Amino acid sequence: MTINRRGALGAALATTLAASLPVRAFAQGSSSGGNWPSKPIRIIVPYPPGGSSDIIARSISQPLSEALGQSVIIDNRAGANGNLGADLLAKAPADGYTLMLCDLGALAISPSLYPKLPFDPSKDLRSVGMLAYSPHLLVVHPSVQASTLKELVELSKKSDLNFAVTASGSTAHLAGIELQRKVGAKWEYVPYKGGVQAVLDTVSGQTQVLMNGMLATYPQVQAGKLKLIAVSKATRMPLIGSVPTIAEQGAPGYESGTWQGVVAGRGVPDAVIARLNRELTRIIRTPDIRARLAGQGAEVVTMTAPEQDQFFAKERARWAQVIKEASVKLD
Repeated sequence: MTINRRGALGAALATTLAASLPVRAFAQGSSSGGNWPSKPIRIIVPYPPGGSSDIIARSISQPLSEALGQSVIIDNRAGANGNLGADLLAKAPADGYTLMLCDLGALAISPSLYPKLPFDPSKDLRSVGMLAYSPHLLVVHPSVQASTLKELVELSKKSDLNFAVTASGSTAHLAGIELQRKVGAKWEYVPYKGGVQAVLDTVSGQTQVLMNGMLATYPQVQAGKLKLIAVSKATRMPLIGSVPTIAEQGAPGYESGTWQGVVAGRGVPDAVIARLNRELTRIIRTPDIRARLAGQGAEVVTMTAPEQDQFFAKERARWAQVIKEASVKLD
């Protein structure tokens, strides 16, 4: 399976780097974090505003600013399935003042998809901590004559269905491919540059099928603009307990979703990572944020930095196998 990427990664990356915020060099010889933080902190979100990662980032930005005594700036740098933002982070000074909040795309999937990736997430980046999990929702435009996965699969074999994906090679895209292979569905993938536009085009009927993070998709279901077929979690979600999982509907063991974690440059001192993990874990677990996210379909799932490293390693292996078996290529 071959997908043509929109735009040239190199040109877009050059533009992104040229427009990046200025950063002051970290004090030489400090291995403990020194007086960090002594200036504003930037959190790169490598996707457009309004998506799952952006929602999480904006939920934590003000409490984190209050905890650290510095401004926290959300910097949306969309492009190339999160790779532009990740490369920007990899090339920024490893001083703890530039972080990234994103899902698995650039960290666990891109290494197997892009033959000339300009950064290596396992060498150039380090984990700070996991924050939340949002399952994918499998939804269709209300005009689609299917209300179950079985009906959707049968319809896909006799009708032309366009399947919107947040980006070529994104977690949702590969989750769709894995589902397609398990249940024998037939549809054409239409890649976008972020989840927001993929959702909007499915709402308008330009695409008929969508798999996307619940956090960014469920409001459209609540508004009656999208019809919910299934949830990708291993077990049913309390918020939508009547909706069966994909696994229940003919794909045993199937599970996917959007994991939001924070990463930093490889050379950021351990003391800075430890403090960030401590503050972020406390913030995301506060009752108001936990309740707000739960009401939108996201679960607070925290991990230490080493636990997140292990998680990403496991996910890289999982999606590398999916990519290999499906012969997915980006050119």
